[in-house]
Amino acid sequence: MRITTELGDITRVDVDAIVNAANSSLLGGGGVDGAIHAAAGPRLLEACRELRRTTYPGGLPVGDAVATPGFDLPARWVVHTVGPNRNAGQTDPALLAACFTHSLDAAAAVGARTVAFPAVGAGVYGWSPHDAAAAAVGAVRAWSGDVEHIRFVLFSEPLLAAFDAALGATA
Repeated sequence: MRITTELGDITRVDVDAIVNAANSSLLGGGGVDGAIHAAAGPRLLEACRELRRTTYPGGLPVGDAVATPGFDLPARWVVHTVGPNRNAGQTDPALLAACFTHSLDAAAAVGARTVAFPAVGAGVYGWSPHDAAAAAVGAVRAWSGDVEHIRFVLFSEPLLAAFDAALGATA
């Protein structure tokens, strides 16, 4: 499995699946979640509403993941995961790591061989870039499955530096 980092816009990457740092409602929000919903078009919201109606009436649990089609995105799939909100007292790094392993499980289940991740948790959910990168890289390295390439697509230089450091690369 190859793991790389890059500065960029996750809604524009050409991979089989992108991961959405969603909120538990699955109905869109700000940050990465809002950007993915906007780029995927209204059918993504319809698919998420159907998931809420049928599978997750109480919302997607923290640390869990579920896949939907990517609709208008270059990626065929969107894997939605809910990071723990450190600002609300959810401080267990294992729960943050679960976002990455469960996302990879969901991506592999739909046949994805290439997956792009944002820095789940390192935004309004309050995880530092260092802590988010450590949890992400540790989880991805420990996961065993059929995904061939994992790309961390990060929106800022500080996040990129933190992920590069976690991978042991020089920033």
